[in-house]
Amino acid sequence: MKNQLLSKLFKTNLDRGVTVPSLIFIFGVCIFSVLFPEQVNSVLNIIKNFIFINLNWIYVWCVTIFVIFLVFLMFSKYGNIKLGSNDSKPEHSFFSWISMLFAAGMGIGLMYFSVAEPMQHYSSDVFKENHFINRAKNAQLYTFFHWGIHAWAIYGLVGLTLAYFAYRYRLPLSLRSGLYPLLKDKITGKWGNIIDIFALCSTFFGITTTLGFGVVQINSGLDKLNLFPDTGFLYQVIIVLVLVTISVISATSGVNKGIKILSNINILAVIILLLFVLILGPTVYLIGSFTNGLGNYINSFFDLTFNTHVYEKETLPWFYNWTILYWAWWISWSPFVGLFIARISKGRTIREFIAAVLIIPTLFNFIWMTVFGNSAIWIDINVANGALSSLVSDPDSLMFEFLEYLPLSSILSYLVIGIIIIFFVTSADSGILVMNSISSQNAKNTPKWQMIFWGVLLAVLSLMLLNAGGLQALQTMTLITALPFAVIMVLFAISLMKALIIDYKYYEKGISVTTIPWSGKFWRERLKQMLSYETKSSVETFINTEVTTALKELKHEFLNNGINAEINIYTKPLKVEFEIRHKIVNKFLYGVRVSKSKISDQVVSDENLPGMDRSIRYFPKSYFGDTREGYDIQYFTKNELISDVLKHYERFLTIVSEESNEMFVSSEGNDGE
Repeated sequence: MKNQLLSKLFKTNLDRGVTVPSLIFIFGVCIFSVLFPEQVNSVLNIIKNFIFINLNWIYVWCVTIFVIFLVFLMFSKYGNIKLGSNDSKPEHSFFSWISMLFAAGMGIGLMYFSVAEPMQHYSSDVFKENHFINRAKNAQLYTFFHWGIHAWAIYGLVGLTLAYFAYRYRLPLSLRSGLYPLLKDKITGKWGNIIDIFALCSTFFGITTTLGFGVVQINSGLDKLNLFPDTGFLYQVIIVLVLVTISVISATSGVNKGIKILSNINILAVIILLLFVLILGPTVYLIGSFTNGLGNYINSFFDLTFNTHVYEKETLPWFYNWTILYWAWWISWSPFVGLFIARISKGRTIREFIAAVLIIPTLFNFIWMTVFGNSAIWIDINVANGALSSLVSDPDSLMFEFLEYLPLSSILSYLVIGIIIIFFVTSADSGILVMNSISSQNAKNTPKWQMIFWGVLLAVLSLMLLNAGGLQALQTMTLITALPFAVIMVLFAISLMKALIIDYKYYEKGISVTTIPWSGKFWRERLKQMLSYETKSSVETFINTEVTTALKELKHEFLNNGINAEINIYTKPLKVEFEIRHKIVNKFLYGVRVSKSKISDQVVSDENLPGMDRSIRYFPKSYFGDTREGYDIQYFTKNELISDVLKHYERFLTIVSEESNEMFVSSEGNDGE
């Protein structure tokens, strides 16, 4: 009895081929970073610097390709394709969807860098020879560049690829699925495991380092407000334990509860803080500088995108430590953020997904960075006499020092800490959810102890690294992993494009004109049918007699030709199906059911139109096994019904015989809801 209870409590659906190697690698890197933080960081920095200096062009080209590719898809004929079946609907409201993807995508970084980055660009020695006005413009421009469309294109590509293959063709919601058109069945083997191991380790390292730096900023703020006596390690332990506990509770409650609620609260709190600073700060200056900065960004977009600073050697170190580091950081975070965005994006069209992911967060980031960063620069020039720019080496406390120059500074500081805490929790809970999803191959109804396990692991290892000073080494390790994943993302784009081309051809493939059954032989009968509307009972009679008789006759002929066919009849609601099952490819299905539609009031009242005394019409409507839209078949005779089934069967045989359609006709990959 005791063993059964323990077995029930600790049952698991973790994939050992992914989880065990990932945990070995995670523990190994973290232990070395704790025991030998300086040595490990030194070695990793050598590797990172080699990549950034000699291979920075790979990052530049990859990120540029991602932006161009997504913009192309947004305006292309593929934009109307849904992330799911053709009739699927979004699971979350637009506001909740944007709130959740934004909280996962930017999180604590938005608070950490909103003052620190513009001030660091403004104070950088690279731009010191410029007039302070030009330095302020450059600070805003490069902040926009690093937090704009390029960052969200990285997240968007991964999210779009995973959502497409997971929801449209029923593949697992994991990184391996994004390479299905290239690897085919190999994604279920060692290559698929390697990709998911990479995703799990990258997600864990990225969240651990970000949460570690978030804890330091929260601790700094609480110390500033005299809520904690100092910024010692003991207080960091308290912060981590409390917040990770909340994160685990939120993650175990699911996306629709804890994560969605916290994300909605956080976006509202962020907007309130933004409005406070806008109103209490130099309002007119901020509105004008935003307009100017947006125009400057648009005008400089292509120059910024392709600029490798190869002709400006004095700016190369700045380029490596900012632009290339940011591209590497966003890429290293993209497995986690992309998986989470994909998880919440079912039912959106490709155009809607790209437009929302690229434009809305980008515009909000621009407004946010303008309000906080430009306010800080304006105060530094006009009020603080350089006091803020002198603190750029202490980004943990720079936000709170900036707030001291605004009215209601204490209230604003409390609000900032509250937002950072919620960002901490929303990043951690979505990270726990994603890690559990990767490690369990997106299994449903996973035991809650697995969520708790990942939360505890995050808390313990981040505290160990904080105490030993190993967070920097882990961050460097994360940046190094971005290079191979950038190449994988290019393969994602190739796979997605290949799939979309086949997808579009599959659903747009027409029916030969010569197969249209109307011959004109029964034109008088059809005219009478057109000028009257059938009742529900008459439609049911048509299905039970004409349709069923035609399908049974067709079934008999298929059997004579050695092919097994089945007739399925359902009564509530009435529908009849002709079905041919296959082991390797999708089944062939042709069905007819009772359908109804509302009749226009004009038709009911107009004497010279075929009218009736009720507002609902009933008709027999065909449907198919691949979610294509059916049509009214009420005018078909028995032979024309048989002909209609055969023309769809001919289309089916043509499609399944083409090698390029393999992934779309697999009985395992597309077996319906």
